[in-house]
Amino acid sequence: MKKVFAIVVALVLALSCVAALAELKFVTGGTGGVYYAYGNELALYVTNNSDVAVTAEQGNGSKKNIQLIDLGDAQLGFSQNDVAYYAYAGIRDEDFEDEAVTGLRALAALYTEGVQLVTCNPEIKSVADLKGKVVSIGSAGSGVYFNAMDFLAAYGMTIDDIDPRYESFADSKDSLTDGKIDAAFVVAGAPTTSVAELAAGKATYIVSLDAEHIAALKDICDVYDEYVIPAGTYDGIDEDVLTVGMKALIVTSDEVSDEDAYAVVSTIFEGKDQITHDKAKDLDLAYASTCAIPYHNGAAKYFAEKGIEVVTAD
Repeated sequence: MKKVFAIVVALVLALSCVAALAELKFVTGGTGGVYYAYGNELALYVTNNSDVAVTAEQGNGSKKNIQLIDLGDAQLGFSQNDVAYYAYAGIRDEDFEDEAVTGLRALAALYTEGVQLVTCNPEIKSVADLKGKVVSIGSAGSGVYFNAMDFLAAYGMTIDDIDPRYESFADSKDSLTDGKIDAAFVVAGAPTTSVAELAAGKATYIVSLDAEHIAALKDICDVYDEYVIPAGTYDGIDEDVLTVGMKALIVTSDEVSDEDAYAVVSTIFEGKDQITHDKAKDLDLAYASTCAIPYHNGAAKYFAEKGIEVVTAD
């Protein structure tokens, strides 16, 4: 009887420990982009190397990810730096203007995502050449929309000058392959899966910007930085492509505990040499510690241990 009692007690304790394990949902992006693959690997790595269980789920991009976090339907998500700022400040979008997401917090900036204007039409050499064309501006709820609007504005155009389609990266790839659209905006770290697959099967071009229009884009949104896609990144693209990019962030809510936020950030950066995704090579504490929104206090604790002070809401 004593032996049975001891086994029962051990099981109860074990179940209590399992119940106490923090569980966080991490919304990523579509299957044709970096968010999806990288997010799944990060979630698995944190789960296997910390006391926090992170489950990655396919997302629809920055805006939608932030909305899910704000609703409490997710605790972590990928977001572009610019879109995170728009949400936090309550600008640039009617949903954000109605109610700013003031509880949004950054955990870390991970890498730079470039705005890639992709086409299979060699006659499209400039953003200005999009006038009257059928153009994918990202899936509904993604941050790509904002970048597409900025690119058009920098060239004196609006959405009324194009025939827009709201397609994911994977769907944009299929539409370009089949000739259903003329061009697509793809905002992700290069190489991007969908663009690589497109270029492997069909002549593909990425439109370069000039210095004048890069300056115009920086005037529109100061989080943009010059971004170069090196020659050879994609099949058939043998010259550097000059565009702009912004930081890719992991964002969270101020309702996530300091302990859990600390665990996620510290596990990723302490284990960066074991994370195999190509973008893991870009993990850098100095880069990670600046962005357009306040950092979570749990993340701030980890950065402080490394001698880096970040901006928090406190």
